[in-house]
Amino acid sequence: MKTKLSPESPDHDVTIHISEKISDDRGAALLVDIKQKISLGNKEVLLDLKGLEELDSRSCAWLIRAVRSGDRAGARVSIVGAYGRVAEFLELMRPNFNPSAPPPVHHEGLLEQLGGKVIDAWKETREIGNLIIDAIYWSFLAPAEGRGIRWKGVLDEIQQMGSSAIGIVCLINFLLGVVIAMLSAVQLRLFGLQILVASGVVIGFARELAPIMTGIVVSARTGAAITAQLATMQVSDEIDAMKGMGLSVAKFLIAPKVLAIMVSLPILTMLGFISGVAGGFMLGITSMGFTFERWWWQTLQAVKLGDITQGFIKSIFFAMIIVVVGCHNGLRVSGGADEVGRATTRSVVMDIFLIIVADMLFATLFFFTT
Repeated sequence: MKTKLSPESPDHDVTIHISEKISDDRGAALLVDIKQKISLGNKEVLLDLKGLEELDSRSCAWLIRAVRSGDRAGARVSIVGAYGRVAEFLELMRPNFNPSAPPPVHHEGLLEQLGGKVIDAWKETREIGNLIIDAIYWSFLAPAEGRGIRWKGVLDEIQQMGSSAIGIVCLINFLLGVVIAMLSAVQLRLFGLQILVASGVVIGFARELAPIMTGIVVSARTGAAITAQLATMQVSDEIDAMKGMGLSVAKFLIAPKVLAIMVSLPILTMLGFISGVAGGFMLGITSMGFTFERWWWQTLQAVKLGDITQGFIKSIFFAMIIVVVGCHNGLRVSGGADEVGRATTRSVVMDIFLIIVADMLFATLFFFTT
């Protein structure tokens, strides 16, 4: 219900005269008095401020509560008789006596939601594109122009991304090689062709298993670390400080990571390939009864240079996916520690998804071209 602020005093059902400053006790008593009068059937209550010479914010707050209590009870509480500074103060506080209704809640339709998703995806794609351009320039073109690169930073990143990951990459691929060999042996035993397990293991790891398993392990390990590091620097304003000092974020933070992972991941993939083949080799020698020479000869006969080349090419593209996704999610963080955790999780999920998509595209390409 709208409040009427008027200097006149028309006839009303009830009039309450206020001539003193409204303390907390008097304000509470005023609310009780208004409720009692409304409960008696009075639909309008007049608050007469003729005798009030000064009005502070606390007293005005009690008047606002009085007006609103009348509105809630279905009655009208009007303030009249104010003059001078009291009237000016009431005019200033008018919006608080009659608060505007909350804006209606807008529910997005299906098309609006879809359009918003498309716009967000397009913006993020542009950000990733700009990041890729900066990474390529500062990693490969700028050093050729004599603008230098932080080789110490590159070596440190290689140690973190490559050397520290050798153990877990080799172990996982070795165990996977054992599993693949056992599964293949069960089926080939029906036809007396168990020696072909050696061919299946070496071709599978050369083309698919070594690159994709190594890429997933590195994405969960290194990709998450890249995102967490950059996200922490972002929320602590270190990135802004670097930009303020005129330092290129791409040169000092991204380029060393790009070069390091481009070197590390292909080498890790090769070690994973060797470990996977060794796992199948161990099972073939110990459980299938084949000699070393027989298994080794079958392995060499099955594998071709093109198979190894396929895995090598995939590892390079997987490396770019991991570093670009990690840097992108780290640099787009805003907020606190919770956002760092969300960005890290998002980075790992995106890495794995894009690696599998890229692997599918490569598999399709090689299938129709070889």
